Amino acid sequence: MCLCPDTSGTGTQAVMDGGTSAESRVPRPGRQPGASGEGAWAPRMVSSPWSLSRGRARVAAAVLCYINLLNYMNWFIVAGMLLDIQNFFQISDSNAGLLQTVFVCCLLLSAPVFGYLGDRHSRKAALSIGILLWSGTGLSSSFISPQYSWLFFLSRGVVGIGSASFSTIAPTVLGDLFVRDQRTRVLAIFYIFIPVGSGLGYVLGSAVLQLTGNWRWAFRVMPCLEAVALILLIVLVPDPPRGAAEKQEEAAVGDPRSSWCEDVRYLGRNLIFGILTVVTGIIGVVLGAEAARRYKKVNPRAEPLICACSLLAAALCLFLALILARVTLLASYVFLVLGELLLSCNWAVVADILLSVVVPRCRGTAEALQITVGHVLGDAGSPYLTGLISGTLRAARPDSYLQSFLSLQYSFLGCAFVIALGGGCFLLTALRLETDQARARQPGTGTSDSKDAESQALLSSTGSVAENL
Repeated sequence: MCLCPDTSGTGTQAVMDGGTSAESRVPRPGRQPGASGEGAWAPRMVSSPWSLSRGRARVAAAVLCYINLLNYMNWFIVAGMLLDIQNFFQISDSNAGLLQTVFVCCLLLSAPVFGYLGDRHSRKAALSIGILLWSGTGLSSSFISPQYSWLFFLSRGVVGIGSASFSTIAPTVLGDLFVRDQRTRVLAIFYIFIPVGSGLGYVLGSAVLQLTGNWRWAFRVMPCLEAVALILLIVLVPDPPRGAAEKQEEAAVGDPRSSWCEDVRYLGRNLIFGILTVVTGIIGVVLGAEAARRYKKVNPRAEPLICACSLLAAALCLFLALILARVTLLASYVFLVLGELLLSCNWAVVADILLSVVVPRCRGTAEALQITVGHVLGDAGSPYLTGLISGTLRAARPDSYLQSFLSLQYSFLGCAFVIALGGGCFLLTALRLETDQARARQPGTGTSDSKDAESQALLSSTGSVAENL
């Protein structure tokens, strides 16, 4: 007898195996059937296919989206009140940048650990521990005294560790609750909350600071929202068997265990695109920044022109990579590498353009808006739109591997068009760049505040002293 969830949502039901043994013998990795030696065969329990009602799956997805929102609000909540935190702990500008560095480094270092745990132990428990970790640490950081600034840095690192648990494991839970087109739609909605949470984190930090006059209260409001999230996670989110959505028996009832090194070697064979992205990203950012630095000495419009040329060339490379994929894979990879390299040239240059056309007191808000709009118009909705186009094309074609490939190929061609459109927008930016830069440098641009008045008074007095001298 085995237990499986009742599809009516009322609990679990017992399933009899008709008097036969529930034990099935499966060879362990590296062992052949009939091999001598103890443990040549590993017994396992075979259960009925795991299932969950569509309504409960959607509720679970909604809860995970809500937690993802809070997760990314934690990423950017410090940015909304950074100046007050700097003044409280007497942190310099250079050290203030380390707050995000510590957060991200701890997140990156702990992500493989949570990935290992998520593949072998209860994912629901790991998610709960992560929420407790980041919410408890965030609350504790609001009580740190000014003389212990190092402890505040440490707390941001611990928050990053807690955040890594959710960022690593939550998508795998959604992957086991939905399949195919449903999974694409749900993941698109899930990742929309990255830019939304990033922007709201900045807004929440700024709003709470203005309402209370104390940055600490922002870290005391968040745990209240996270306590609700933890309760919803425990009550409403199941921990489905791995691979349950695909109804793959081996994945659903438990594959033979492999070591972490074996898992890494297996993934290494599927990560060619990821490795190319990392390498081209690093090289592209450096090349773009250096080219802009040198070309600006000759042409003040160098930055948008570099972005425009790189995007237009990247669009051509992506188009050729997609077209040649069916003919020659090597040539497709060559153009793909070139396209990613050209796309990466824009990262630092775009940020430099933004900072040059915005007055200093508005740059934090401008960066937040750019991040939000960029994600909303980019990676938040593009997977869903690409999948929707592919699904529409596939519905009108015969059901075959070739037609499935062609549908995806044609749907990705839309990305090349959008990239070329972005290149055209940068050409228009080049026409306005110098005017906008001059306007940002003008004194009194934008809405002034008390700090601006103090700065202007200081500049005026300095000018008077200089004239007297």
